[in-house]
Amino acid sequence: MDLDTVIEKRSSIRTFTSKTPSWKLVLEAIDTANQAPFAGNHNNLKFLIIENGEAIKKLAKFSNQHWIAEASTIVLVLSDDTHLENIYGTRGRVYSRQQAGAAIENFLLKIIDLGLSACWVGAYTDELIKEIFEIPQHIQIEALIPIGYAKEKPAKKRKKELKNSIYWEKWGNDKKAPILKEGPDPNPSAFE
Repeated sequence: MDLDTVIEKRSSIRTFTSKTPSWKLVLEAIDTANQAPFAGNHNNLKFLIIENGEAIKKLAKFSNQHWIAEASTIVLVLSDDTHLENIYGTRGRVYSRQQAGAAIENFLLKIIDLGLSACWVGAYTDELIKEIFEIPQHIQIEALIPIGYAKEKPAKKRKKELKNSIYWEKWGNDKKAPILKEGPDPNPSAFE
């Protein structure tokens, strides 16, 4: 699939069929996540793949999102900020969150490209998940990503108009400075 099509098709899916995705496809998506940009080229991410049905039910409970129990595979995206903090100080934590987000988006786009569906889940009880899966305390849980085959066609995505997302040169300025000093409209809107 071309990139624009994959981006357009990406949607948060919360209902899955009983068909289990191949673990090889999940690994392919993780490999794509590892191609994201990383501060100083220091990849601090780990991925914990959960396929056990009882463990998935616990994740559904610990996230208070019971639909997760329908997924046959869940990937936990984890990060270890230690190395980045040693290099960049407290700013390393910011870099860690940024690169986790970039990697997760790569992962989600590859999932679509592979014909699967997923949802980025960010609400969960960290301590309970760490305890159940023996995740060390210094490791951050960045996301839970339930994966499967969509049971239903996704609803049309809400799209924010581009003009409502962009400012020019300073906060609140929605007009681009004219390229030429002379002309019929010295301060045209970039979106008209």
